[in-house]
Amino acid sequence: MKIIDLFHLSFENLKSRKSRIVFTTLGFSVAIGTILFLVSLGFGLQRNLLKKITTEESLLTLDIAPAESEVISLNQESLKEISKIPWVEKISPQAIFPAQIDFQGIISETTLNLVDYDWFKLSGALPDLGRSFTKNDTQKAIVNSSVVSLFSLSEEEILGKKMKFTLFLQENEESDKIKVFNPNKEFEVIGVLKEQETSPQVYLKISDFKNLPIKEYQFAKVKVKTSEQMKDVREKLISMGFLVSALSDTIDQANKIFRIIQIILGIFGIIALIVAAIGLANTMTITLLERTNEIGIMRAIGASPANIKWLFLGESTITGFLGGIGGVVIGIGMSQLFNVFINILAKTLGGSEINLFYYPFWFILFIILLSTLVGLISGFWPARRASKLNPLKALRYK
Repeated sequence: MKIIDLFHLSFENLKSRKSRIVFTTLGFSVAIGTILFLVSLGFGLQRNLLKKITTEESLLTLDIAPAESEVISLNQESLKEISKIPWVEKISPQAIFPAQIDFQGIISETTLNLVDYDWFKLSGALPDLGRSFTKNDTQKAIVNSSVVSLFSLSEEEILGKKMKFTLFLQENEESDKIKVFNPNKEFEVIGVLKEQETSPQVYLKISDFKNLPIKEYQFAKVKVKTSEQMKDVREKLISMGFLVSALSDTIDQANKIFRIIQIILGIFGIIALIVAAIGLANTMTITLLERTNEIGIMRAIGASPANIKWLFLGESTITGFLGGIGGVVIGIGMSQLFNVFINILAKTLGGSEINLFYYPFWFILFIILLSTLVGLISGFWPARRASKLNPLKALRYK
């Protein structure tokens, strides 16, 4: 029997029992839709987290800080030594000062972070509103949500506003005297970091403070040329006495956790799929009993046991495939409805919109193939029984 004839007969047989096949396919679709809903939720959460905390450059960046022993300090001399390490492409230091912020006559305390223009790209945390620094920016500022709340403004309203800052410097480590540094400049807010329950933080370009005597930096970001060289650079920095960490380590741990979550969610969906597969096997067995006379006639006119077997396998495979297609539709539909509900709730509570689900094309294709394969497997036992029926007994069956 030709394959095209096999599928034609399978479709015709399915059409003759529409109600039963519709409900069987629907059971398969619900199971596949459940798998898609749960696993795509895991993919979506993972994607949102990584998108939030990473940039391409940040995965090649090492964060360094001086050890508490105070034997090693992070200053211009040590930065020059670090730049001489092979494979180090870029160094972005960070100096932190206590400061006062002056906005329209309102003065408040804040922490001032002086950074290079590419610091945010290397950190992986870009502003949620507005933009980051560019190389040619002058007198621009990026603030966090706590700064915005100081002046009773919305995060959108503070963009474009100008502020002044006064820095407080400790003259030396042995003295308690504080030196005041006032640049007498206005800085325009170009970006906002949505950081909840944190102290007020302001980020300015270090190039705007050329006259500021920076004796020591608190942190620095060291970008390595390729990921293969990160281990060697890390070991060299540790040997120099610095504390070293990497965002890529956190990302690797997060990915491992999300893989476990996806597996657990997938297991719940697989359980539903097993139940649907049992339902399909039961449907095919009932169909076998109903069509025993038909099978006897087919054998009598020349159909081989293999033809009968593949006819039943074709029907179960088609049912599984249709269940996969229906499951994709149901899964995406359920996830979109759930996402709409969550976003409505988030807006009501003052949050922002987010897409909780992500459907990689390869996963959509995989889940349809999985459903088709399970349909094929579910039909093996009924198909085997049908192929072994005695033609004479089948013709006499009532």
